Amino acid sequence: MSLARALTLSAVALALAHGAQAQTTRFTITVDNISKGEVLKLSNGKTAPFVSAPVLWAVHTGSVNPIFTGGQPDAGKGLETLAETGNPEPLTKSLPGTGGIVTIGAAAVPVGANNAGPITPGKGYSFDIEAAPGRSLSVAWMFGQSNDLFYSNDRPIALFDAAGKPVRGDMTAQLSLWDAGTEVNEEPGLGPNQGPRQKTPDAGVSEHQAVAHVRDKFTYPSAASVLRLTITPAADAMSSK
Repeated sequence: MSLARALTLSAVALALAHGAQAQTTRFTITVDNISKGEVLKLSNGKTAPFVSAPVLWAVHTGSVNPIFTGGQPDAGKGLETLAETGNPEPLTKSLPGTGGIVTIGAAAVPVGANNAGPITPGKGYSFDIEAAPGRSLSVAWMFGQSNDLFYSNDRPIALFDAAGKPVRGDMTAQLSLWDAGTEVNEEPGLGPNQGPRQKTPDAGVSEHQAVAHVRDKFTYPSAASVLRLTITPAADAMSSK
């Protein structure tokens, strides 16, 4: 079974397990790689493109991101695999039923493509979710030109405002670049043990640090300069609320 098919079935199965959701709104979520050309400037004088891996998403209740806990070591549920290889599948299997998660899945096939893969400059992912008021969105995906870095939201991304109306717009400002703390960082876009260049998925020097915002000697583009995360509620939801 393909990765994209497995992830889709995982999300559908979990949604069915929770039964029909009353008063839900459909949202379309898009993650776009808005970088142009090769934006990573390397210490050897060369350049490299910015690339993002498939997006793990979770609709959930509660006031914390259920995908990981900052300040604590990786819990061994699949974050290491997502952050080091870009594959979100282990997390889609281990997280259901935890942290208030209602539905979970992953967008693995770029818009206009037939197969799962990363998004290169100008490409993006798009997926639909269903949520009721009081529920939020959390996401995570690998910074492809890294050893174990990933983008995620510090706090849950609200899908409804205080009045219960669905939100819409650019939510990129809620993203941060995180370090899973499972593999020693190398220069982004140049390290031999990073996704595009490593010989095996587990190549690299292991470490055991807490998950934290990236703080090392290297330079990274700001999230807003290379990514755009957009939430758009269905037209009927906007007209009826």
